[in-house]
Amino acid sequence: MEIVHLSFECYPVAKAGGLGDVVGALPKYQVKAGHYAKVIMPMHRTKFLIANDWDVDFKGRANLDNWWFDYTIIKERHNTLGFDLYLVDINGLLDRENIYGYDDDTQRYVAFQIAVINWLDQWEHKPDIVHCHDYHVGLVPFMMKYCYQYNRLASIPTVLTIHNAQYQGWMNWDQSRFIPAWDTWKGGLLEWGGVINPLASAVKNAWRVNTVSWSYMEELRWNSNGLEALFEYERGKCSGVLNGIDAEVWDPETDKFIEHSYKVADVDKGKQKNKEALCKEFNLDPQKPLIVFIGRLVGEKAADLLPDAIASSLYGMQGYVNFLVLGSGDPDVEWQLKQLLDTFPGSYNVMIGYNEALSHRMYAGADFLLMPSRVEPCGLNQMYSMRYGTVPMVRSTGGLIDTVTDMGDWQGWGIRFNQASVGDIVHAVSRAVGLYYDDKKSLTRMRKHMMQIDNSWEKSVQQYFNIYQGIKI
Repeated sequence: MEIVHLSFECYPVAKAGGLGDVVGALPKYQVKAGHYAKVIMPMHRTKFLIANDWDVDFKGRANLDNWWFDYTIIKERHNTLGFDLYLVDINGLLDRENIYGYDDDTQRYVAFQIAVINWLDQWEHKPDIVHCHDYHVGLVPFMMKYCYQYNRLASIPTVLTIHNAQYQGWMNWDQSRFIPAWDTWKGGLLEWGGVINPLASAVKNAWRVNTVSWSYMEELRWNSNGLEALFEYERGKCSGVLNGIDAEVWDPETDKFIEHSYKVADVDKGKQKNKEALCKEFNLDPQKPLIVFIGRLVGEKAADLLPDAIASSLYGMQGYVNFLVLGSGDPDVEWQLKQLLDTFPGSYNVMIGYNEALSHRMYAGADFLLMPSRVEPCGLNQMYSMRYGTVPMVRSTGGLIDTVTDMGDWQGWGIRFNQASVGDIVHAVSRAVGLYYDDKKSLTRMRKHMMQIDNSWEKSVQQYFNIYQGIKI
């Protein structure tokens, strides 16, 4: 099959979170499975753009209301990522360093979608599937069906993957003028809650919808930032497909970012060597258990609970544990985390920002990974940690339910807790510390077991193919 993926992110071209990781891996493994997958995304001004070779594939002209713009489609020349990669350039809109965060993001999203559909309309053939990722491209299924100039594309099946339903791309109705001439009788397929809602529109108009874990699909029917009734109504075409991880990138035997490579048989020795290097770098004690947090410092990740939870744990356990935090986000949370440096020297450190190489070293050197998320559609960090033999400490929500079994259950390999609260986090920390000091045998068993769990993309690719095949054309 020929599958066209539309996204605003794709690792390593441009990434802000898990969406980028998924779009950078899923097409590669679809190609390996014998399909023809390609990715179309904006031409963000990133290092990847500068470092690689490109060919101009198409030039076109389109309009956003009464503003006409030229757009250019370029193709990466050497198939570096394992699939065809196309970037869309619109001067003044998409030629920026950051992926998101601009006042005119709505215009950027809509113009990108118009340029892509205009280009698809010029193809001599039709792709088998147009696969849309999140609300940034959520108007595509509607425009392909109901914009008059794209009638030729109406028969192409569209699939929507929801990576995070909290963000929906709300637009005022006066911005409907950005959408090319459309059948106004179909306005209800754009609307939710009195405004244009691109995510809701995509759920209504896509031929199939999936989320990135089974449990998150169920959660959306009672917690989806206002779309609960919609997901209940559309449940017949919705399903969950658990994300995979790129087992070639995340492999402690071959990872070039980590200090010492290791495999299942020597996991304890390998992790200790990496831990010693990491602790030396951040002035921590390698003889103590090391708990790390890696991610965005935002409310969804319950990062606002970290300062109090870390302080309570370090006070209560009298220096028998280390914490290391890597992330950025809420300035107030960043400030609070930095204030802890003077209070707990030698037991705590923080790196504000994000560093891909450091994250690999932390997965390899840590004993435990903390994920107290309030919302976690799938979560990749816990699967990365498992690949490196690092015990995930997770709140029971979304994909964390589907991927982590508590160590109190039969052959469990993780630590789960129910509430995103300081108390639950501190209790989970106490369980981790007890495991580390009092039951090394169980810790080794858990490490070896989780490293052998298959969280690769091959299984997920087959499930996506089943979705594609199940569409009635």
